[in-house]
Amino acid sequence: MEHPRPNPDELLARVQEEEKQRARGKLKIFLGYAAGVGKTYAMLEAARARQAENVDVVIAYVETHHRAETEALLQGLETIPRRQIEYRGRILTEMDVDAVLARKPQLALVDEFAHTNAPGSRHPKRYLDVQEILATGIDVYTTLNIQHLESLNDVVAQITGIVVHETVPDSVIEQASEIELIDLAPDELLQRLKDGKVYISDQAARAIEKFFRKGNLTALREIALRRTADRVDDQMRAYMETRAIAGPWAAKERLLVCVSPGALSERLIRTARRLADELDAEWLAVYVETPNHARLSRQQRGRIERMLHLAEELGAKTVTVPSIAVAATVVQYARSHNITKIIAGKPVRPRLLEFLRGSVVDQIIRQSGRIDVYVISGEVETSPAVETSEWQPHRPLRRYALSVGLVAAATLLGFPLHSIIDPANLVMLYLVVVVVAAAYLGRGPSVVAAVLGVLALDYFFVPPVFTFQVTDTQYILTFIGLLIVGLVISALTVRVREQADAAQQREAQTAELYEFTRDLAAMSGIEGILQAVIKHVNQTFSREIAVLLPEGDTLKVRVANPGLTLSENEFAVATWAYQHNEPAGRGTDTLPAAPIHCRPLKTPRGVVGVLGVKPTNPSSYLTQGQARLLESFANQAALAIERAQLAEQARQAQLLQATEKLETALLNSISHDLRTPLVSITGALSSLQEDGVHLDGDTRKSLIDTASAEAERLNHLVGNLLDMTRVEAGAIHAKQEPCDVQDVIGSALDGLNVPLKDRRVDVHVPPELPLVPMDFVLMVQVLVNLQDNAIKYSPPAEPIEVIARLVGANLEIQIADRGIGIPPEDLTRVFDKFYRVQRPGGVNGTGLGLAICKGIVEAHGGSIKAENREGGGTTITLALPLAKGQVA
Repeated sequence: MEHPRPNPDELLARVQEEEKQRARGKLKIFLGYAAGVGKTYAMLEAARARQAENVDVVIAYVETHHRAETEALLQGLETIPRRQIEYRGRILTEMDVDAVLARKPQLALVDEFAHTNAPGSRHPKRYLDVQEILATGIDVYTTLNIQHLESLNDVVAQITGIVVHETVPDSVIEQASEIELIDLAPDELLQRLKDGKVYISDQAARAIEKFFRKGNLTALREIALRRTADRVDDQMRAYMETRAIAGPWAAKERLLVCVSPGALSERLIRTARRLADELDAEWLAVYVETPNHARLSRQQRGRIERMLHLAEELGAKTVTVPSIAVAATVVQYARSHNITKIIAGKPVRPRLLEFLRGSVVDQIIRQSGRIDVYVISGEVETSPAVETSEWQPHRPLRRYALSVGLVAAATLLGFPLHSIIDPANLVMLYLVVVVVAAAYLGRGPSVVAAVLGVLALDYFFVPPVFTFQVTDTQYILTFIGLLIVGLVISALTVRVREQADAAQQREAQTAELYEFTRDLAAMSGIEGILQAVIKHVNQTFSREIAVLLPEGDTLKVRVANPGLTLSENEFAVATWAYQHNEPAGRGTDTLPAAPIHCRPLKTPRGVVGVLGVKPTNPSSYLTQGQARLLESFANQAALAIERAQLAEQARQAQLLQATEKLETALLNSISHDLRTPLVSITGALSSLQEDGVHLDGDTRKSLIDTASAEAERLNHLVGNLLDMTRVEAGAIHAKQEPCDVQDVIGSALDGLNVPLKDRRVDVHVPPELPLVPMDFVLMVQVLVNLQDNAIKYSPPAEPIEVIARLVGANLEIQIADRGIGIPPEDLTRVFDKFYRVQRPGGVNGTGLGLAICKGIVEAHGGSIKAENREGGGTTITLALPLAKGQVA
C-alpha cells in the first residue's frame, strides 16, 4: 500500500515560513477570559523557570496591580526602567522599546498585549512594540484577554453590552509560537473579586454589576476554550499534513465578503474572519467602487477605508474593483478567483425601496449559481444622516433655478410654435430640456425639469389653456409618457455622466502614472530620476516630497522640495521605515503623530531608499485611490533608482575590468622594454667585472657607452610610467607663465641631441609670435616626446618639421615627418594609454608617450590631434589657448 506523500508546494511554503520565523523571536501568549484569572502570575512563574535554565530574562513591562503574590515573583528579575511621557500635564509611563532593544535579552516579559500606548509613543499599540522586539530575535512572553481579539469584538459586545476598544488583530495572534490558556472557574474568579484580589472594593462592586456577571464570564470562558482548542486543532492538522498522515483533507474554501459604506460592513468582516477560521479558508474583502462613490460623504468614504484596513488587520486580502453593477461584479470576481462562499449583508432598507431600486443581495443570490451565499442580518442605522460631499451637482439652488429657467425658455419657444404644430409634438421641447438638465445640472434638476415640463405643457398648451384641467383624456397618456420618458432619460443621462467622470478620473490617474514611468525611463542618471520623482509626486498629490537614499550606514536626503527640511523626529521616522521595510509616520500604525508619511522604496533586491510625503495642509489626507496611486509611484521610483544604481555598478565593473586589462597590458608591454635595457646593462657590467679578462680601451669604452645609453633608455621609460600615473591621478597642474615659443622648441631640440645626431630639423617660428602662457618644463617634455616619435617612425634622410603659428585665439605647434604614417582608423586611438599601431617589425615602445602628451596639453586647456600628410608622413598638431586679449 502506497503512503500518501505531502504536497510539495505546501511543504515548501511551510519550510520557508519556518526559516522566516527562525530569524524572529518566539511569541508566547498567556490567554485568559477576564482580568484576575492569573495570566501575569503564570507568565512570571514561567519566566522564573526559564531563568533557572540560565536564560537571560528581563521585565520590559509588567503591571502587578499591587497584588502581593504577583509582586513577590518580581524578585530576582531584572526590570527595564519605563519611559516617561508627558501628556496634558500628566506623566505617563510606557515600555521603553529602545532600552529593551539595546539590552537585547533572550526573553522579555511584556504585560497587557492589547494596551494602547500614550500619545507620542512610537507605536499606538503595545502589540506593535512587541512586533518590533520580535523582529530583532528576542523572545517575548505576554498576556491577553480573549475579549481583546479583533474578530470577536462584536460578539463580546453582544454578550457583555460593553464595546472593547483595545483590540489585537487575529493575524498577530496567529504568529504566536505558543498559546497557554490560563483558566479559572467563574465562581472562583468572582470570589477573588469579592476578596479584593482583582480590584479594590469600590471598583470590584462596579465590575460585578457591569462586566463580571457569571453569565458573561461563562460565555467568555467558552470562547477562550474554543479559541484555544481551534489553535491546537490547527497545529495538529499542520503536523499531519507535513508528515503525510492520512486524514479527511477537504478542498480549500475561499470566502469573499462584500464591503459597503454601511454600518453593517464591520459585522460582515468580523463574521467572515470567524467563518474563515472555522473553515481554515482564505478570505477576501471586496469593495465595488461605482460612479456613486464620488458622491459619498467624507465620513462614508472614511468608513470604507477603515473597513478595508480592518479586513487587512484580520488577515484578509482587500480588493477594490471599479464597476457599475455591484452584484454582477461581485459574482464575476468570485467565479474568476475560485470563491466558494460569498458573505453579504441583509438589506436594511424599506421593502418599497427594495422593490423600486432592487436588492443587491437578491441579485447576488440569483446570479451566484453554485457559489454559496451567506446573508448576515443587521439592524437599521438610526444615526443621523451624514454630511454629504462638496461635489453634489443637484444640491445648489442655482442649479434648480437654471432647471426652471430651461423649462421657461422651452415654454416661450413653444408659444410661436403652438399655432403651427400640435401640442403633443411640443413634448420634444421638454424632453430636450430634461436631457440638457441631466447632462449639465445633475439628477435633481433633471427630475424637476421633467415634472415642470409636464405641468407647463398642460397649463400653457393643452386646452383649456391656463388651467390644469384636461378635456381630452388622450393627453393624460401623453403627460404620463412625458414624465416617465423624462425620468428615464434623466436617470440614464446622469448615469452616463457619472460613468464618464469616473472614467476620466481613472484615465487621469493612468495618464499620470504613464507620464511618470515614461519620464523615469528616459532618465539614465540617479539625479534625473530623483528630480522626476519630486516633480510628478508633487504635482499629482500637492504635497512636499523628500527622497532619502542610503550612504554607508545612514540615510541622507538626496533631493527635496525647496524649503522642505526634515526635523530630527521626521528623519527618525524615515530611518525606522528604511530599517524595518515598513511604512511609518502619518497615516500608519508606527509614529502616527509624525507630520510626514515615509514609505520605503522596495524592490525584489531590498530597500533602496525612502520616500517622504508631507502635506502642506495638516488636515488633508490621501483618499484610498490616491494612496494606491502613491504606492504605484513609489514602486516605479524604487525600480528606477535600482536600475540607475545597477547601471552605475555595471559601469564601475567595466572600469574595473578595463583597469585590470590595462594592468595586464602594462605588464606585457613594459616587461620586454624593462628587461631589454637591464640585460644590456647587466651584460656590459658583468664583462667589465670579470677577472682574467683583459679589455682594451675601445672595448671598455664601448661597453660603458652601451650601459649608459641603456640606463638612459630605462630612465626615460620609468619617467613615462611615473608621468602617466600623475596624469591618471590628475596630479599634473600646469604653472602657466608667459613663455617664448622659440625657447621652448630650442630646449626640446637640445634634449634630443643624441637621438637626432645628424638629423635635419626645419623650424618655422614667426618672429612676431607673442609670449604664450604655458608650463615651460611640461611643454618641453611634450615636444621631446613628439619629436622622438617622429625620429623613430621616419627615415633618417627625411627632415622633421616644427611649425609654430597663431590660429584665432590659439597657438598651434605642428610636428611633421615623412614617415610611414598612421592608419586612418587609428588616428584617434594613438592617444590612448598603451595603444600602439600594430605593424610587422614595428618599433618597440610602451604606448605611453602620446597619452602623456595629451594629458599635459589638456591640463593647459588645449587639444592635440594626429593627421596624415599628403605625400606620406604624419602631422601632430597641438593647440594652446592664448591669454585673454591675445587674438591673431
